[in-house]
Amino acid sequence: MGLKIKANLIYITVSSNKEAEKISTTLVNEKLVACANILGSSTAIFRWKEKIIKDDEVIVIFKTKTELVESCIKRIVGLHSYDCPAVVVLEIQNGSKEFLKWICDSTL
Repeated sequence: MGLKIKANLIYITVSSNKEAEKISTTLVNEKLVACANILGSSTAIFRWKEKIIKDDEVIVIFKTKTELVESCIKRIVGLHSYDCPAVVVLEIQNGSKEFLKWICDSTL
């Protein structure tokens, strides 16, 4: 049986491209994530403190090993400008073995 690599995607939203680049660069430099994809501007409509808010946000998706997820979450929250940052973890169920190995090799 082959090597089973457990990996995750971490989805976050941030206030600006500058913040996306700051958090992404930090996590890649610290080898907490193999890669960060900054997807660009999106419109968010949400309820906050009993008001409906419409605001621009930037979406970022990180790729990391499952064992680093908790460290990533703590680091993201520590760097984030929001009081309640959106940080959602999705399990990678399957994928290119070479790509999954690259995630593993590129992180701590």
